[in-house]
Amino acid sequence: MNDSFLAQEYLKELDAETPATQKCLERITPELFGWKPHPKSMEMGYLTLLVAEMPLWIAHIAQDEEIDFATFKHIEARTTQQVLDHFQDNLQQAHAALQNITDGGMDAPFYLKANRQTIFTSTRREQLSSTLNHWVHHRGQLTVYMRLNDIAVPSIYGPSADDRSFG
Repeated sequence: MNDSFLAQEYLKELDAETPATQKCLERITPELFGWKPHPKSMEMGYLTLLVAEMPLWIAHIAQDEEIDFATFKHIEARTTQQVLDHFQDNLQQAHAALQNITDGGMDAPFYLKANRQTIFTSTRREQLSSTLNHWVHHRGQLTVYMRLNDIAVPSIYGPSADDRSFG
């Protein structure tokens, strides 16, 4: 474990968001992977996989200097268990990467690319913060998809209409 205060804070946030994310992911069944609320919307399977995959982005941001959308490998999940296994693997990679990044590494540049063309550059610190927020945003989007399909929405920051508990 390193002494990077920011990395430790990002780990705490990752850990705080994990249980609710897990509860959402485990409720999405493959029968709904092709569903989308509007022609311009993502399919539920793509969104589910995106939510499961974003901790891997965190790992890449913390340990690599770039993500290129053209070469970033996605799995093709066919079952809920494959999504959950992928999520757990990605969380482990994010933990390992955040435990190894230094404060100096946080200020190193990070590049988001598409076909080797830079879309934007930021510090790893800025990109880690943005990615955690982006992850929570897509989980919220997933809960709307869940509601529209009568899938019980779990308690996230407090009770939901479907789950009055805080656990």
